Amino acid sequence: MNIKSIKIGKSPSISVDYAGEGEMLIFLHGIGGNKKNWKDNLYFFSDKFLSVAWDTRGYGESDDYEGTLEFDDILDDLKKVIDFFNKDKAHIVGLSMGGQIATLFYEKYSNNVKTLTLCDTHFGLSNLSKKDVERFINLRKEPLLKGKEPRDIAPIVAETLIGDMKNTSAFKQLVDSMSLLHKDSYLKTIDTSMRTEHRHIFKTINVPTLIMVGELDSLTPPSMSKEIMKEIKNSYIKIIPEAGHLINIEKPELFNHNLRSFLES
Repeated sequence: MNIKSIKIGKSPSISVDYAGEGEMLIFLHGIGGNKKNWKDNLYFFSDKFLSVAWDTRGYGESDDYEGTLEFDDILDDLKKVIDFFNKDKAHIVGLSMGGQIATLFYEKYSNNVKTLTLCDTHFGLSNLSKKDVERFINLRKEPLLKGKEPRDIAPIVAETLIGDMKNTSAFKQLVDSMSLLHKDSYLKTIDTSMRTEHRHIFKTINVPTLIMVGELDSLTPPSMSKEIMKEIKNSYIKIIPEAGHLINIEKPELFNHNLRSFLES
């Protein structure tokens, strides 16, 4: 089945790829990603679902924007995408920052959420240790402020995210993805993600929730996902062996199998 692309809305326009028909299943990429990270997943789920992947504002083929970034605007962007396809509810799958967005979207638009799948998701960066926050900033933000471009830092950051460096295909996909980042928008998104709290929402979630995490994820480790599971009632956890932070890219077949089993149950 062919994947189609379209831009939705204005100021900024949001770019999405989509395929299939049925209930809506939408994939939200992480802070270093874009909609192309979900290509294999769109193909796999398009047999039974309207499968959609977006570029967050300022990412990929979506427009950049003026001024600072507020996650509330991102939530409204997501609502516009769901409305565009004339759907009342969507199954929302978010990885890392995408999981943060999915959680915040539930708080604002819970009536539009059928299920949540939170992949390699964190408590909010303010809940990380000072050492972890400094490491996160120094790897990503500091070199860019000193004049480097995203493609310059992409291999260095990718090495910290991939669980198995012998998985050269996954490593290349991540480097290619980070090389396409819009520098200014990426910097603004790092700032916003770090000052946006969402952990308080976990206890309020009242839809079926799947939590998936890579066994070798050092940024948002399985211990963190287990704590998130304790806070979300009616949630389940799957730990993906031999995978790091990008489980859908590193282990796409197992990722797809776990997600399909969850959605069909």
